[in-house]
Amino acid sequence: HATICFCRNCERYLQPPTLWVNCQLESRELLALCLKRLKGLNKVRLVDAGFIWTEPHSKRVKLKLTIQKEVFTSTILQQIFEVEFVVSHQQCDDCAKVMAQNTWKAMVQVRQKVDHKRTFLYLEQLIIKHSAHKDTINIKECRDGLDFFYSSRSHAVKMLEFLTAVTPLKSKASEQLISTDIHSGTSNYKFSYSVELVPICKDDLICLPPRIAKQMGNISPLVVCYRVGNSMHMMDANTLASAEISTQTYWRTPFHALASVKQMTEYYVVNVEPCGPVRGKYVLADIEVQKVQDVGRNDTSYFARSHLGGILNPGDSAMGYDILSSNYNDENFDALHRGSLPDVILIKKAYPNHRKRSKGRNWELRQLHKEEEDMAPRKQDKERIEQDYELFLRDLEEDPELRSTINLYKSNQPKKEADMAMSDNESDFEEEDFPEVQLDELLDSLKLDDGPDAESEGEDMMMD
Repeated sequence: HATICFCRNCERYLQPPTLWVNCQLESRELLALCLKRLKGLNKVRLVDAGFIWTEPHSKRVKLKLTIQKEVFTSTILQQIFEVEFVVSHQQCDDCAKVMAQNTWKAMVQVRQKVDHKRTFLYLEQLIIKHSAHKDTINIKECRDGLDFFYSSRSHAVKMLEFLTAVTPLKSKASEQLISTDIHSGTSNYKFSYSVELVPICKDDLICLPPRIAKQMGNISPLVVCYRVGNSMHMMDANTLASAEISTQTYWRTPFHALASVKQMTEYYVVNVEPCGPVRGKYVLADIEVQKVQDVGRNDTSYFARSHLGGILNPGDSAMGYDILSSNYNDENFDALHRGSLPDVILIKKAYPNHRKRSKGRNWELRQLHKEEEDMAPRKQDKERIEQDYELFLRDLEEDPELRSTINLYKSNQPKKEADMAMSDNESDFEEEDFPEVQLDELLDSLKLDDGPDAESEGEDMMMD
């Protein structure tokens, strides 16, 4: 006894492992396919093989085989026996694609090759605010990004246009033929759009290639990315000189970040001396800092010329990159003269006393209804995702300009008892200039039904 697989739609038989072939009943092709399904025929000599007639609808194929084998010296044994094949119905891959054509016709795959999720967390909030997900039929979360599925190609193109307007990227389109109607001349395709976001994020330390640095007004190669929109905005912390790098410029000469926010070090501000140049909210100043772990242990100080002279005061904390003791594997950085590099590049002000308080937030974010990937994330990955989400929430709290671009909602969670019982001593040590999220920045949270359509309707109601 043996089993062969048959697809009822295209009337083809499976030739393992993945080939499907057309075979007529009692044909040479079907006979060869059946003989390949038998194990042990290579140990004997096949003399004759033929079909035994069965009813066409019986789901049975019978063969009559004649084999020979030498059992002793000059002694050959011949045997005739029957083999019955059970025809099992199985849908082939091509027919499965045709039958599943109504599930999705277009897909947008968004990827970014970085070691954190901060970009996608922010992109998710932009999508929710502008209701760019209302036409999706499914959203699947992958390891390096998101997959958006659509029932129409025009909806996928609309999503691609939205992503192009809010973030720098490059895209590539591909199509796959599913079926063709020879009578009407129409074809059915599935369209896929592969989107790759630039691997540069806000607050990253960048060493520009010499060619790009020269094009950007001969700016210093060692810069900080202070904003990412539909282009990347870089700034030299030593001179407040800025440059805007377009998407086309980046992909002609791609580069990666030297370090991201996870490699930043916390510093204690000892002294601040403004130098004079001011550009918007940025004030150039010479700042003397010490590493937080060195305070009280040694007197090692670092001097940094920073753009944070307007918000840093002696006694504050700041986050920055330790250039002096870091080793970066980058050919552009290796080409720089080490004597001209700063010891420390400060990025932003830190609020450690506020973080020590077990304070619950009076606001929350809305999330997309995403389908998780098939393989469950490991424990380390879950901790990393939770850490990335917490860092993203902190960035929103500390940057009013960033949170003004997304929607924040009033939290329905009751405040923690620790907040209610906070002593006056704890409140005295909290930073007075911490940019708290004001109540007028929050939208009322509404309970919505599951699904993208219901969520987008609720968004429209709140915006009205």
